[in-house]
Amino acid sequence: MSSIRNIMKSFYHENPIGKLLLSPFIYYRNYIMSDKTYILKRFKRVMGYNLDLNNPKTLNEKIQWLKLYHNTPLHTQCADKYAVRDYVKNKIGEKYLVPLYLSTTDPNEITPERLPEFPFIIKTNHDSSGGIIVKDKTTINWIEIQQSLGRRLKKNYYHHSKEKQYKDIKPRIIVEKLLIDKVGNIPNDYKIHCFNGDPKIIQVDSDRFSNHKRNLYNVNWELLPFTWSIWENNEPVWENGTTIQKPESLSTLIDLAKTLSKDFYYSRIDFYVVDKEIYFGEITFHHGGGTEIIFPKKWDSFYGDGLQIPINQG
Repeated sequence: MSSIRNIMKSFYHENPIGKLLLSPFIYYRNYIMSDKTYILKRFKRVMGYNLDLNNPKTLNEKIQWLKLYHNTPLHTQCADKYAVRDYVKNKIGEKYLVPLYLSTTDPNEITPERLPEFPFIIKTNHDSSGGIIVKDKTTINWIEIQQSLGRRLKKNYYHHSKEKQYKDIKPRIIVEKLLIDKVGNIPNDYKIHCFNGDPKIIQVDSDRFSNHKRNLYNVNWELLPFTWSIWENNEPVWENGTTIQKPESLSTLIDLAKTLSKDFYYSRIDFYVVDKEIYFGEITFHHGGGTEIIFPKKWDSFYGDGLQIPINQG
């Protein structure tokens, strides 16, 4: 099924006839189909079983419930990669923020003259499409960058993901310092999954731009016996990598995650550690859209039991 969908995606994005034929279906899915119907259908297709919104049991089911029934202005602020900076500053302090060089709503302002000489990353604040890494400004086609950013600013990520916190974010471009260590490597990404303000799973993504691996630890830095990943060809895309040394700042990372997550039922608090310095990454409320497979499945149920949500309010 996934191979068929990949063919359809390529047909849509790379062939003008494909875009013409499939556009009505995309429009119906994004703008007419109800959020609940979309989420039920996608969950069954990806996860292989029916989503029970009346009595969700697994962690991924509860993430779907939160996606549909729990959203506040604070969720919107914290999903906004620009506005969340104020939340972080007030909660744990400005020193944990990645240095910000530029913020604008006009892609034409993204020019080499306005940007620093040292490495930086260009992002949009309202989606999850990653960033544009710039290490040498002289090698960049700035017209293409501006056009790409302009297209991204016009998209409302909510229509793609059905995650309501993205719906009311005012799109903008931000340029931040590129975090690299002393030898020029991109640091590991420490993603701390918090349940009712209590860190439970520490996800470490390594080699994200080459040979992406994902290890999962508990707060005692013991490797957990499952994968949490997109699946292709009947196997996880992100398998466990080599053993990762426990960071010296682990207890600090856990304490910071507790502070930033205490306002939410479930959240994933991301950090980077660069030469012993801690930097905040982002806050995510529905990891993987609630459709990344936890395998073996018993761990999806185990962690689902540990997340308390107000189901009777749905």
